[in-house]
Amino acid sequence: MRFAKRLSYIDISGIRKMFELAKAEGVINLALGEPDFGIPPSAKQAIISGLAQDFTHYTPNKGIEELRSAIAEKLRKENGIASSGEDIIVTSGASEALHLAILALIEPGDEVLVPNPGFVSYSPLVRLAGGVPVSYEVAESNAFEPRVEEIEEKLTKRTKLIIVNSPSNPTGAVFSRRTVKEIAKLAESEGLALLSDEVYEKIIYEGEHHSFARYYPETITVNGFSKSYAMTGLRLGYVHAPSEAIEEMLKIHQYIQASTVSLSQLAALAALEQGEEHVKEMVTRFKQRRDLIMKELTGLPGVTCLSPRGAFYAFPNFSTYGSSQELAMELLRQAKVVVTPGTAFGSAGEGYLRFSFATSEENIIEGMRRIKHYLEARQ
Repeated sequence: MRFAKRLSYIDISGIRKMFELAKAEGVINLALGEPDFGIPPSAKQAIISGLAQDFTHYTPNKGIEELRSAIAEKLRKENGIASSGEDIIVTSGASEALHLAILALIEPGDEVLVPNPGFVSYSPLVRLAGGVPVSYEVAESNAFEPRVEEIEEKLTKRTKLIIVNSPSNPTGAVFSRRTVKEIAKLAESEGLALLSDEVYEKIIYEGEHHSFARYYPETITVNGFSKSYAMTGLRLGYVHAPSEAIEEMLKIHQYIQASTVSLSQLAALAALEQGEEHVKEMVTRFKQRRDLIMKELTGLPGVTCLSPRGAFYAFPNFSTYGSSQELAMELLRQAKVVVTPGTAFGSAGEGYLRFSFATSEENIIEGMRRIKHYLEARQ
């Protein structure tokens, strides 16, 4: 069997590899990027009611009208983005939304600027579309926010798209209003598209979320319900964009997906309408865990870490211990703790490990105890 050449440019993600390794008995998983909470009670009831009413058939390609209208209202009120339900496609997770946007925009040879370190899907999705990912660094020295000057230096005649992500995975950075406005201004002046991944927007501990589309209408905004409402398995995301972009993305969506899960759409609608208290309680718990893991990390020999302002990841600097990949494997073998090597998120992640605190306090305490014991034994 002969496989498409495009697959030779990508590999199984580093996150997925660590996820498989975490299945061993007695291992504590501090790598999984998934809330360990239940979905909002209103969302559960919506699924039950939907089943009772046999709401289990195809929906409109873009998603049910009620959900798209609710998302549009949310974008207007919370994000300051002019929107209507016709400017939205409900997708199978934010992952599909990213894929649709990149496929609709990128042709072979087009360059796409991606954050480094950044979410593992960006570069592979660009390559699958025939594009060329060009990284721009988000450095610890700048609180993991991008420097607009560096982004500008990376631009060429082949640049088509800039991908941004705040709150950020893996660093937990939350971009300032100034950074957002400056990047939006740069994209507008250069006539470039922006793709803004905002899936962690509700999980913020300090500062506030600023949407790029508020300042630049040519922004494609990707968001979803997996992180904010703990609905990862229900696979429900959405993409918002100018109407002409939505129509192009819809051409792809209708052939590869048709429509996403009907019951998940009901759950998302209920979460939007009645789930905010659930989200607030979850974020409060995450903040407690953030503070706990930061206390434990700062007690490790030779380790420094900026406190994450959003998402549920810490990105400590372990550079005194050598290769991130080798250290992650040693922590698995010797300490029975799974973390993600920073290099899974790009070359600039070397020297870092990503810790997820989307797990119990007991797991955090025991996992960090094991890691501290291992590192002290190495001294």
